[in-house]
Amino acid sequence: STDPALAVCSFAWRYLQSLFSTLHHIASWLRSLVLRTPTSVVDLEAQHLDQNMHTVDTIKLNLPDTPTSSLEAPSIKWLLETSTDPEVFLATASLVPHVDWPLDLDVSDTLHQLYDVYMSCLDIQWRIIPSLEEKASACTTALCHLYCGRILQGHPAYGLNGRGTSADYYEFKSMLERTKSNVNVLLATFRLLNDSSGSSWWPSPPDLGACPDFVLEWLSHTLPFHFVMGRVDEHVEELAMTVISKLLCSSSSPSPQIIANCTLLACAMVGVQFDKKDIIRVDKSSALPQLAQSLWVQFQKVPWASDGGNLDSAVRRGCHFDVICRVFDWHLPDPRPPVEIWKLGVYRKIYSRARSSERNDRNPSAPMFTVQRFRFAVDNNGYEPPRSPAWLSEHRISWQGHPHSPEDFDWLVDYLGDVCSNDHATAGDILVLLNSMSVSCSPTKQRLYIETLIACMGSSMPPRLRHAALRAAHSFREVLASIDIVDDADMVLTKLSPAILTAVCPQPGATPTDTGPDCFFYDDRDLCYLELIFALARNSQWHPYLYCHIDRAISMIAKCCSSPWMHAFYLTGIFLRTTSEEVFVTSLSSITERQWWDMTQRAWFMVLYSDVIGSAHIVEFLPILVEGTEKYMCIASESDLENLISYVDGVIRRVERRGSLEHGERATVTMKELNGVANDMLAKFSG
Repeated sequence: STDPALAVCSFAWRYLQSLFSTLHHIASWLRSLVLRTPTSVVDLEAQHLDQNMHTVDTIKLNLPDTPTSSLEAPSIKWLLETSTDPEVFLATASLVPHVDWPLDLDVSDTLHQLYDVYMSCLDIQWRIIPSLEEKASACTTALCHLYCGRILQGHPAYGLNGRGTSADYYEFKSMLERTKSNVNVLLATFRLLNDSSGSSWWPSPPDLGACPDFVLEWLSHTLPFHFVMGRVDEHVEELAMTVISKLLCSSSSPSPQIIANCTLLACAMVGVQFDKKDIIRVDKSSALPQLAQSLWVQFQKVPWASDGGNLDSAVRRGCHFDVICRVFDWHLPDPRPPVEIWKLGVYRKIYSRARSSERNDRNPSAPMFTVQRFRFAVDNNGYEPPRSPAWLSEHRISWQGHPHSPEDFDWLVDYLGDVCSNDHATAGDILVLLNSMSVSCSPTKQRLYIETLIACMGSSMPPRLRHAALRAAHSFREVLASIDIVDDADMVLTKLSPAILTAVCPQPGATPTDTGPDCFFYDDRDLCYLELIFALARNSQWHPYLYCHIDRAISMIAKCCSSPWMHAFYLTGIFLRTTSEEVFVTSLSSITERQWWDMTQRAWFMVLYSDVIGSAHIVEFLPILVEGTEKYMCIASESDLENLISYVDGVIRRVERRGSLEHGERATVTMKELNGVANDMLAKFSG
């Protein structure tokens, strides 16, 4: 028969190779080989504290409730306390951080055993013997993991070396001074122990530059202990933010377990209280929806509490939200926030306080930026993530006290100017906010706003920022079209038009692609682009500066004519308005009569079946569309003419139903004349 010790050893080493994938399949067999210590042994002091750990605000996660007797921990505990085989002990010790150690399982003997084995790895000069470094490292990690759990219970009433808990401080300090491979694990444990011991000694902050993923994962599991126990300073906060950032920004996608750890840690950082029995659980992934909701609820308290005057707290805590936004960027389950409108005044106050606070040693704009980014991360349409191209066009935000004056948004323009060159994500979020609310700024900030839009649309900027700037310019198009009211009009005319082109085509000479954020044609992006150019073309001052768009516009004809949206209408408008100029644009001569006819016919179809007649600018353009249609309808077939007459009749009825539309009377007269000509041409087919 197989030797049980060798079987356990083989099992443990397979775990190390496959990250615990086989442990659950073999755990029941393992328990049948060993005699476990009674699971009813409980640390009385810890039990007393645990009975009082529930408060009104404590969150109980919906995690599977597994009895201690069904867990792997009792089996591992028994092996650590009884095994005399070095390989079995080493493999088993490596399993300790990967299994649940419930609060009702007494691990006092296990801690002593791990400590004794660790001490056996030292020479007479109290240094780790080189050949035993792996064993010492495994004992250190296991010891720290179990000891942190004991501190979470309520510090154990005995010491590692039998001399009481006060000696543990010096033991961990000595371990920290002699170790090479467990520095960050020991630092976190030492910091958790440090406050309870009353000592003020604190080693240098941990360096996570080359920290193994396993250690980062372990830190994401144990750092919430610090926040729950109230043992937090700037070093712990910085460590927590760094751990979350490194885990979630890793080149490999983090597992649901890691995302859950990071989410719970982010919750703990902003004051969410959890049941200790849940915090010690290794796998919390099944509670991700609940964690996301808890994070959202806690976040809401910051701006709303700030309205009562506690802005200093909001500024300080706002710095944490950058890391919280990283968590939500991993598409957590929709927290489904209540439908409520945010207070714009609160955000402005937080911004002003942050900029004026000498105590805030971070970027003074960081609190508002990160609070705002968090808002975007959770307030999406439920279908598209905030970084997707579609989200830019679909996102909408409401604010309490609507409507606001343009002056209410001047501070956001200042924000945008501060960060557009070095924080592209935040700059993009500000532009999304302004666009989603269809607002801009006061006249005093217009020049700064336009200059910043031009910078954000530069060819070297990331696609999301360029496209967000394009949409913001689109929302600002009426002001831009009335160029005579804009300060420094020459600068705007000269620089804005080329910037709009690079926003959609950063490398004009490059071969267009069909995929990616800068693909040749994207419905939402290019509809925004064409409507913006169409609006600018209303003003003849813009015409000489829009010719740089003609070649791209011509290349879009086929795509626009097959689009179910208003692309063909705006494209036709751009061409017809620019061809009316005395300046001849050579590229326009390449448009064939068939292309002209296809565009104009499609333009009438879209006007009829799109809800755009209420726009004075659309109605104003209809006489020009009539003129262009008459010019190219000579090549129309009988069915083309029948369709055209039907479309124009429908548009006439829509305009007349609207009543006293600006430009409506003139548009109706010209459209009726067009239909008269079309009917005459149609009669020739039947005659």
